[in-house]
Amino acid sequence: MALTTKQVFTVLRTVNHPKENKDIISLGMVQELEIEGKKVSFTLVFPIDTDPNIETVRKACVQALEKEIGDIEIRGNIKVKALKKEEDHSAMGKVKNIIAVASGKGGVGKSTVAVNLAVALANTGAKVALLDADIYGPSVPKMLNIENERPQVIKENGQEMIIPIEKYGLKTLSIGFFVNPDDALIWRGAMATSAIKQLLLQAKWGEIDYMVVDLPPGTGDIHLTMVQTVPLNGGIMVSTPQEVAIADVKKAMSMFHQKTINVPVLGVVENMAWFTPEELPDNKYYLFGKDGAKNFANEHGLSLLGQIPIVQGVMESGEKGVPAATDTDSILGKQFSKLAENVIEAVNIRNDELPPTEPVQITRK
Repeated sequence: MALTTKQVFTVLRTVNHPKENKDIISLGMVQELEIEGKKVSFTLVFPIDTDPNIETVRKACVQALEKEIGDIEIRGNIKVKALKKEEDHSAMGKVKNIIAVASGKGGVGKSTVAVNLAVALANTGAKVALLDADIYGPSVPKMLNIENERPQVIKENGQEMIIPIEKYGLKTLSIGFFVNPDDALIWRGAMATSAIKQLLLQAKWGEIDYMVVDLPPGTGDIHLTMVQTVPLNGGIMVSTPQEVAIADVKKAMSMFHQKTINVPVLGVVENMAWFTPEELPDNKYYLFGKDGAKNFANEHGLSLLGQIPIVQGVMESGEKGVPAATDTDSILGKQFSKLAENVIEAVNIRNDELPPTEPVQITRK
């Protein structure tokens, strides 16, 4: 005998909202009910997204339906929607856009791109933060010449809050500020993810237009922690032109596109696109192949946000802790300025055309 809408509603009338002390059907909380054979799915609508009873009500629905109907597929099929978001007074409450800079492998200059993109965004007058989330290989402090800095910690409303270091118009935090730069970080996944959450949520970021997050290479615990903790506006993929680098970018991009994560990819940056001698700025030598990342972007319908050449100055600037983007008249400075303009445009289009990204919810069956 086929399962009916009436049967499902009858069972759900036995489930009450703990605070309202009324059943969820009378409260109009059950919407978008669909029945396909044994599979039942619906949406639970709550007044605000911070209702502490969300998981309690969801579990009660599963238990009631399985008990009364028995042979039913309901686990994992109950969505939750809030009529409005409660105002966010957390440390991230005034951060407007969070951009993750990612790569499929190490050695493609991802951190160099992240640091210089952040500086170039700040050059536009935007309020910018830079989070070094590369826990096992934090390089941002050296690249900004703030290796010996130590963030202040203050108490606010009974909680310890970290004050980001400010340099080149950026508010910056990195695990590198809290460890000896000569020591290897040998942390289990739980320790690393806890550190990232602390840097994100226990920092006084203040009003920020763009937060650039330098992710570790590949995919792993840190990436999952980011998408579960904060709403990423989008990801930027960094690659060199070689096919081996492009192959790894595909894997990294697939993580953002997974149905359960669903973070938009804003575009691709081709780093080390060619070599240009600073004394011969019009000369281009394609040391690692030509247009590999550009072709990849075209094939996947992505924007090519920038092509960054190899110039001796980018290595020297990184070693000295003076990002190339600080010199807006240099070859690299002009390229990073253009990259920043394209990223701002991509973020604006994403925000206009797509709904806000929500932190990934882990549903326990």
